[in-house]
Amino acid sequence: MKIGILGTRGIPNNYGGFEQFAADLSLGLVAKGCDVSVYNSHNHPYQEAEWKGVHIIHKNDPEFKLGTAGQFLYDLHCIKDSRKRNFDIILQLGYTSSSVWGRFLPRKSKIITNVDGIEYSREKYSPAVKTFLKYAEKLAVKFSDRLVADSEIIKKHFKDKYHVEPYFIPYGADVFENPDVSQIVKSGLEPNKYFLLIARLQPDNNIEPIIKGVLNSKSPYPLLVVGNYDNAYGTYLKKKYTGQNIRFEGGIFDMDFLNNLRYFSGIYFHGHSAGGTNPSLLEAMASSALICAHDNPFNKSVLQGNAFYFSDEEDVSKLIGSKPKKELFNQFIDKNLLQIKEQYNKQKIIDDYYSLFKNELKTE
Repeated sequence: MKIGILGTRGIPNNYGGFEQFAADLSLGLVAKGCDVSVYNSHNHPYQEAEWKGVHIIHKNDPEFKLGTAGQFLYDLHCIKDSRKRNFDIILQLGYTSSSVWGRFLPRKSKIITNVDGIEYSREKYSPAVKTFLKYAEKLAVKFSDRLVADSEIIKKHFKDKYHVEPYFIPYGADVFENPDVSQIVKSGLEPNKYFLLIARLQPDNNIEPIIKGVLNSKSPYPLLVVGNYDNAYGTYLKKKYTGQNIRFEGGIFDMDFLNNLRYFSGIYFHGHSAGGTNPSLLEAMASSALICAHDNPFNKSVLQGNAFYFSDEEDVSKLIGSKPKKELFNQFIDKNLLQIKEQYNKQKIIDDYYSLFKNELKTE
């Protein structure tokens, strides 16, 4: 089975959740005997033509020169290249900047699109952009042979609105079983004496309310903000809050170090408010973190009753002020770990995608 994966900046992960998912899935599919190619930005730090058995196809990505418009051109370059690769399956991760080029997708390939979230619900977008995203969503439905939803809520949205039945496959994680306190000590941290937030620095991830809540709590413990801050919102946050017990760590992609940061954090804050099942949330659950998540249906569908929730900075302050001791909430942690093992197991997710691909090819 020959598979092409489009829609990320590339692997190994040097950016975010979709990239980590693409890395994990591609390795899992190669282990099953598939011929897998992943499209990478031309300026990705990894410049080899192969990574652990996965073919890497570098295509021109002008995003850093042109901004958002560059994403559309990068997707176009990838899609046009895919026409000459004879892929059996093309897996598109997201649709926001690719579905407008749907008519160029190779007709002989089965097109499967992971729709991610309800993109036009994201706070960061202007009304005009939201209107475009609604159109892009329709195109994703039109040009895909099968949609994949990572959340039952997203699945219902597409079923109700477009009368299609997306295949439900969430993201996955591996239970973190080998904590090493020296990993955080070398960064000047003490176990359970810091708060942690890992996210892209954008408004719909509620970064600023979490920061304000931590500061208003007057806690002596620092908040570590992990995520690239090389955008307008990230630059604004860093300039405003650096030096106020807030540590902006930038992007960190060493998974072992990230898992230790999560494991030894006092409270892990998850502010994502749009999208479906978020990979970073699953990784926090798998790392035995005590989680406080933004109060919305997406997060609650995953965490259920096994976390604290916040709606605004006041909720964050109140939680920190109550000084919750992690050891008193082992039932939260144990139930979240069980969820990872039974429902969000990384190997299960790989197996589900492999089964989907085989089934789609049989329908020809």
